[in-house]
Amino acid sequence: MSVRQVPLGRLRTPFYERMVKLDTLNTWHEWKGYSTPDALYCAETEYFAIRNATAVFDLTPMTKYRITGPDSLAYLNRLVTRDMAKVKPGRVAYAVWCDDLGQVLDDGTIFHLREGEYRLCSQERHYDWLITSAFGFDVTVTEETADIAGLAVQGPTSYSVLSAMGLDGLGELKVFGLMHFDFEGTELMVSRTGFTGDLGYELWITPDKAEALWDALFAAGQIFGIRAIGVHALEMSRVEAGYLAAYQDFLPAKATVRNGRTRSPLELGLEWLVDFKKPNFNGRRALAEEKRRGSTWRLVKLDIEGNKAAHHSYIYEKSKNNRKEIGFITSAVWSPICKQNVAIGTVKMPHGAAGSTVWVEIYYQREMHWNRAMAKAVVVDKPFWFPPRRSATPPGPY
Repeated sequence: MSVRQVPLGRLRTPFYERMVKLDTLNTWHEWKGYSTPDALYCAETEYFAIRNATAVFDLTPMTKYRITGPDSLAYLNRLVTRDMAKVKPGRVAYAVWCDDLGQVLDDGTIFHLREGEYRLCSQERHYDWLITSAFGFDVTVTEETADIAGLAVQGPTSYSVLSAMGLDGLGELKVFGLMHFDFEGTELMVSRTGFTGDLGYELWITPDKAEALWDALFAAGQIFGIRAIGVHALEMSRVEAGYLAAYQDFLPAKATVRNGRTRSPLELGLEWLVDFKKPNFNGRRALAEEKRRGSTWRLVKLDIEGNKAAHHSYIYEKSKNNRKEIGFITSAVWSPICKQNVAIGTVKMPHGAAGSTVWVEIYYQREMHWNRAMAKAVVVDKPFWFPPRRSATPPGPY
C-alpha cells in the first residue's frame, strides 16, 4: 500500500505533481506558503547531480515583483545600493537594499527584462517597503510570485540539456544575461543565474506551461543525468560558492528586535555593491559614515581543519596565553567536491583579515555522546568552489 504524502504548505507550485511522483522521503517544509522538499531521494546524491550532471530545483516560491513605469530606473536606483543605470536590458544584477540606517533589509536579483521593465526576486516579501519607497515616483510595483513558475537548472551538463531541448543560441548567453524563447506559444525566459556557483540557468514561464516545460526538460536531460533536488543539496552548494542566505548569514533589518543584530553591506563583504557615486539611495549617509569610521563586524569565509562541520560554532582568537571569543559561524558544510571543511561566519573587527588564522570550537555527537574539538581555520577571500565552466562562453558540451 502506498501512502501519499501531505505537504506542510497550503500552496502547491505548478511543478508539485511532478516532484511528488519522484519523492521517496516525504520530507517537506513550508517556503512562503508553498510546499518545498528538503530532499526527494538523498541529499548527498542530489548534491552530486549539481556538481557532476544537471540538478533541477523548483524556484517558484521565490518572491517576485514586476517594476514598471517612466521612473522605474530612478526608483530602483533610490532603492538599492548599486548603480542600476549600468544594468542594461537583457542583464541581471545582484543587489542589496537597506533601511535608512544602512542595515540590509534583503538581497536578491533584479532582472532588466526590457527597456524600463524590471523583475525583482528575493527570498523575503517586501511589498510594503517597495510601495512606501515608491512615493514620489511614477512607477508601478506588482507582486507576481504566483504568476511566474521558475526552475533552477544547474550543473556541468545543464547547457547540454537545454541545447538538446531546442533552445538555440543559448551558448552565447553570458553570466548574468537573459534570453527569451518561444515554448509552445508562450514566452520562456532563460537567465544564466543560479545559487550554486556552478554552470547553470534559471527558467521562467507562466504556470499553465510549467508541467510541459518540466517534461520537455527531463526528456532532453535523460542521457545527461538530470535529477530533481531539494533544499538540502542546494544549501550545500551555496555554502561552497560563498553565497549568503537571509536568516542564516544575516537577519533582515525589519526582523530584528535587538540592537547590533543587523548587518550593513560593508559588514557582509558586499562593499562592491555600494556605489557612493550615485547621488542618493536608502542608507547612503549611514553607510558613508560607517566607511569613514570603520565597521563593527566582518564576514569571513573559513577553511577549517578536520572534517566535522562547524554548525553554530564560536570563533576564537587563540594565542599561547589567550583565547578570546571574536565571532560565530553562520553556515557550514563538509564540501565533498572540495574535500574541505568550509564555513561562513562573522567576526568582530579588526579580526578576520584574509590569510589570518582563527580557531573554531566544534561540537559533534557520536552515538549520543557529545565531543568537542578546537580546530584551526584560515580566512580565505575566494569562493570555495568556482570552476572555469561557470563563466565559459560558450560552455563546453559536458
